Amino acid sequence: MGDKEVSTFIQQMGGEQLITMFDLLPGVLFWIKDKNHNFIHANQAFIEHKRVKGLEKIVGKTDFDFSPPHLAKQFIRDDNKILAGQTVTERLEMNMTQTGDAAWYATSKRPISNNKGDIIGSYGITRHLQKQTMALSGVEAVKVPVDYIRENYHQHFTIDDLAKVAHLSVSALERRFKKYLAKTPKQFINEIRLENARRLLVETCTPISQVGDETGFTDHSYFSKQFRLFFGELPSDFRKNSR
Repeated sequence: MGDKEVSTFIQQMGGEQLITMFDLLPGVLFWIKDKNHNFIHANQAFIEHKRVKGLEKIVGKTDFDFSPPHLAKQFIRDDNKILAGQTVTERLEMNMTQTGDAAWYATSKRPISNNKGDIIGSYGITRHLQKQTMALSGVEAVKVPVDYIRENYHQHFTIDDLAKVAHLSVSALERRFKKYLAKTPKQFINEIRLENARRLLVETCTPISQVGDETGFTDHSYFSKQFRLFFGELPSDFRKNSR
């Protein structure tokens, strides 16, 4: 079957059939938004996550209707980047569980274009990181170091220390993280620290240099550089823009 036949087949399926397929993915939240950040569609897992009775309670609403203001602002700022043509792949985000507790999720987002190539909205998927880790690994070897990082990100520790906590060699720890989280332990630690730094920049008036200190960055210039690489702007600009 050539590319033309594949394209024809997909067009015949219709968009509605395609998006309902996301109801078959357990533990994966899927949504579609328009350019004004209004939800247009969501799968059943997303509906249950937001604790509403049906899709009609989602459509037309925004993140501000379901999330605390500081999280909603972050989501919409990210969506604006997607609407500008950027993409997000497997990025860590702080979100709320069904019980209202804060938890880490791995999120991917893409722009949606019409037949003319104009971006008309965005879509994304997210999954609860801890649930995904436990489901995939079936052992404590990944859960233990992940929990340790989440609880101690503000302190200084080495990959050797992390390997000891997990009762693994450094090489085995690296392999486990690559296999189940698609990143190295160092990358994961860095992202956890940066996400917490972003939260403090939004929620508090703590000086930026102190934010770096409180999230495990001992060098202010390194913190600013890493923040810019990960979020696309300096901590000072992020704080200013978020307010």
